[in-house]
Amino acid sequence: MIDLRGHTALITGGTQGVGAAIAASLSVAGCNVLLQGLAENEAAIETLKTCRENGVIATAVYCDLCQPIENVIPLLMDFVASSSSQVDLLVNNVGVFIDKPFLENDIETFQRTFQLNVAVGYFLTQAIVRKWLSQSIHGRILFTGSINGLLAEPNHTAYDASKAAVAGLVRSLCVTLAPLKIRVNSLAPGLVQTPLTAPALNADENAMRWMELHTPNGQVPEANVCGGLAAFLLSDLASHIHGQTIYVDGGMSAWQQPDRPSKDSSL
Repeated sequence: MIDLRGHTALITGGTQGVGAAIAASLSVAGCNVLLQGLAENEAAIETLKTCRENGVIATAVYCDLCQPIENVIPLLMDFVASSSSQVDLLVNNVGVFIDKPFLENDIETFQRTFQLNVAVGYFLTQAIVRKWLSQSIHGRILFTGSINGLLAEPNHTAYDASKAAVAGLVRSLCVTLAPLKIRVNSLAPGLVQTPLTAPALNADENAMRWMELHTPNGQVPEANVCGGLAAFLLSDLASHIHGQTIYVDGGMSAWQQPDRPSKDSSL
């Protein structure tokens, strides 16, 4: 039912993890994709291959989005301008978790977190909306938030704050851009398996089981669980959904705290 033929999406952080899953799902729905990634690596090459095998145009640009914003945004907009198809969908997916314990955290870590998780999406949205308005394009925008924008973890202070900022930004952009016929929403994964989450999940033999215990459906899935929702929110089927953050978390955000297993003292 999801048909994105005739659309083209720019996806930041689109070559691996959640971004790659979104790219793949959009391509299945017939959407051309422009992917930004940090480097041309095996994951990026595989993501492009997957999208192209679905019969769409898929191209990539590789750059570090921690450069100064005044350099990053023109670079991405040049990439948009070079596309043979009109970009009318934007997925602000790029993000990072690099927190140190709160009392040890520093300005550089905080600023890098907020640049990638908030500022790039903010100013890229501003630039692309200006372009859309000049061309009478009624575009659609999707941010990747996180359950950490709602539920906190120890020593995730900068990350949690940045993802809460994304949820607030989506609401604010909604009331600003909906009157201009531009739709803004966010999907917020719980814990899914990506290169970003691998260190936590592999920390010890009980880490995965502990996270499964905290999820009502008992799963810590691959990132592809996020792709279908992204395609839906960018499609005509979601035409009356504005300013929402929708959790892809197996029910984790609905559960105050699971009971500790009585027979397993290691958890």
